[in-house]
Amino acid sequence: PNTSGRFDIKHDRGGLIDVEFIVQYLVLGHARRHAELTGNIGNLALLKLAGRLDLVPQEQALAAHEAYREFRRRQHMLRLAGEKYARVAPAEVDQRTQAVRQLWQTVFGEF
Repeated sequence: PNTSGRFDIKHDRGGLIDVEFIVQYLVLGHARRHAELTGNIGNLALLKLAGRLDLVPQEQALAAHEAYREFRRRQHMLRLAGEKYARVAPAEVDQRTQAVRQLWQTVFGEF
């Protein structure tokens, strides 16, 4: 567990892995009815597609899309700067983590 007091962009609740898990769940659960979900188009495009297909509310899909994009950007910057872990002050990403948590709650129930 992360005991640093900083938000781990990849591993903490509301971070990258949660978005990736949601996307995988939506693909596996709905690909039979929506074959376009099986394309190798990446998590960002799949989030937008899930919203367009009304698998999740479109505004939540777009908010999670923006969160994922921002998390990846920050992760890359921190790694390029030589940081071992991609961690930031929680306040810097609070709005983004809330978007991911809201989508999680919509898809799975209580976070």
